[in-house]
Amino acid sequence: MTLEGTFTIPAPRDRVWQLLMDPAAIASCVPGCQAFEPLGDDKYRVKLTAGVAAVTGTFEGTVALTEQVAPTSYRLVMEGSGAPGFVNGDAVMTLTEADGATTVAVSATVDVGGTIARVGQRLLGSVSKMMLDRFFGCMTSKISG
Repeated sequence: MTLEGTFTIPAPRDRVWQLLMDPAAIASCVPGCQAFEPLGDDKYRVKLTAGVAAVTGTFEGTVALTEQVAPTSYRLVMEGSGAPGFVNGDAVMTLTEADGATTVAVSATVDVGGTIARVGQRLLGSVSKMMLDRFFGCMTSKISG
């Protein structure tokens, strides 16, 4: 599955970059996040609850922030699994600034398998988009507040 999106945050790019690199901010804004613990070298152990259709469960895995070019781009690599299945993904985040606001462009490829994919296949794209919208909405409120 491919996900594309842009999100505008009303703040300079340097401030948005700092927020996107802050593990506490990330943890508080990822829907269903129960743990976001550093493993070193911009890699984190993650535990979160997610659901699609009638299938909900806990996933555990890792997230790594790689290929960082501060404050313009980075790659996010994730791997996770749990009783409902697995999720592996790769996303490139690109930050551009104009008129005091920053647009974050997200381009991601996600592979989902197991029960969650079989049962919720038609809904995966919309659920993923909703999670991104919630994440960036939360980040926007953190930077605005």
